[in-house]
Amino acid sequence: MKELTIGAAVENIEEVTEFVNGQLQAAGCPVKVQMQIDVAIDELFGNIARYAYGEGSGFATVRVEFTEEPRAAVLTFLDRGVPFDPLQKKDPDISLSAEERGIGGLGIYMVKKTMDRMSYEYRDGQNILKIVKNF
Repeated sequence: MKELTIGAAVENIEEVTEFVNGQLQAAGCPVKVQMQIDVAIDELFGNIARYAYGEGSGFATVRVEFTEEPRAAVLTFLDRGVPFDPLQKKDPDISLSAEERGIGGLGIYMVKKTMDRMSYEYRDGQNILKIVKNF
C-alpha cells in the first residue's frame, strides 16, 4: 500500500493523479483502466477539495493498493471534512436534457458506473470513500 497526504485543493488534482498513475503503471494496469480511474480521481478528489472543508482548508489522503483475486486497484480517499456520503446522492435522470436535469451529480454517477465497487463510511472523524476497479 502506498499513500499520499496532500492539501485538499483543486490545484493538487494533477499531483494526486500522477501519484496514482505511477502505482497503476508499476502494477501493469491497462491504460483504459487508468483513464477511468483518472476520471474518478478528478471527480472524487475535486469534490473533497471543493466541499469537504467549506471556506476552510484541510488535507486529504489517497491510498493505493492492489488485490490479486480478482486483480484490482483499490483507491481510498480519506478526509476530515464535513461528513458526506456521495453514494447516497440520487442518480441524475440522464434521459433528460442538460437544462432539465439541473446542476450536479453527473460526475459521481459516472464514477459509480465505471468502478466495479464503491463504499463509504464515516469513522473516527473522517470520511472514507473506497473505489475498486478490476483489471
